[in-house]
Order: sequence, then structure tokens, then C-alpha cells
Amino acid sequence: MKAKKIFSWIILTFVFAFSAMSQEKPDALKEWRNGNFIRAIEICEGELKVDPYNMDAYSVLCWALVDNGQYREAEQRATQARKISAYDVRIIEILGEAKYYLDKNNEALTMFQLYIANTQENASRLGRVYYLTGEIYIKQAKYEHADIALSMATRLEPKMTTWWTRLGYAREMARDYTSAIAAYDNALQQNPSLSDAINGKNRCQSHL
Repeated sequence: MKAKKIFSWIILTFVFAFSAMSQEKPDALKEWRNGNFIRAIEICEGELKVDPYNMDAYSVLCWALVDNGQYREAEQRATQARKISAYDVRIIEILGEAKYYLDKNNEALTMFQLYIANTQENASRLGRVYYLTGEIYIKQAKYEHADIALSMATRLEPKMTTWWTRLGYAREMARDYTSAIAAYDNALQQNPSLSDAINGKNRCQSHL
């Protein structure tokens, strides 16, 4: 009889454990990090129906929308979120990204500058913000400004070979060929077959 009670208790424990696992709350952040952007969007939309002021849900939603290429939707939802919390740096940053991909460069710069002014240097997306800021300045032919922004980006994330190449390009366009070669060399140290860096370095050497 005692053995039967123990067996029943074990069975009930497994049933409750399985039930708890099956009812585990969906994790939008985990889905986004795993590249499941559509699923992350679905989860966040559900969370916002329950709590329209959930800034965590808004943040992950907008990250997933941008990464899924839904830039206009990301801009709209981030704008809504800023009406709730105007200085949430996560929303400020991703709104800047959405505007960047929509070619609203001056508006994107405003958001990026606001993000930089209100965040810490160890913020996870700060390097990306400086990189995108540099790309905007390249588009605007403000190459010295681009140099400053991209120098900050590569200092924060030195293993981003594309960023080093773009820094080299900004310096090349500013006719600072020696510094451009140094940036291209940093890219080539990490990826010796990077054609943009090879070609850029060759162009700069032809001017010296």
C-alpha cells in the first residue's frame, strides 16, 4: 500500500512538472535572439494587448520588426512607445534605426544623438549607433564627421571588419590616405580576402 502511494506521488509530480512546462510563458526576447522574428512579433503583440504600457514588449517588438525588414511598422510602433516613455533609450535607438532604413537620415541622426547623450558607453547597441551615424555622414559627404563616428564604432567593437572598411573609405574620401590605409589594414588583418578593403588600400597607395 505504501509503495502504491509513493508511486502515485511520483506520477503526480511528473504530471504537475509537465503541466508547468507546457504552460511556460513564451519568451519574445529569446525568440528574437534566436532569429525567430515573426514569432517574437506575435508574442509581443499579445503582451501589448494585455498591457499596452509594457515597454519591454515594445522594445523587443521594434527590434524584431527592424530585423524582419518591417521598417515602417517599426517606426510607427516605436513612435507610439515614445508617447508612453519618451526617454526609454531602447525605443530611441530602434526608432533611429527604423528611420535610417527609411532614408530619413536627419531624423535618424536626431534619434542617434539623443541615444548617445542618454546612454552609457557599455550599452550593447552603442557601437551600432556610431556605425550607422557614420554611414549617414558618408551619405551626406561629411567625411570628417564620419571619421569621428566610425572611429568610435570600431573602438567599441574592434572585430567588425565592415566598420573598419567604411572608416577607411571615409578617410579616403577626406584625402587622409595614410590614416585610411591604417583602417583598411585593420580590416585586412581580420579578413585578408576582403575585396573592398584591398581595393581601398590600393587606391590610397596610388595617391602616396
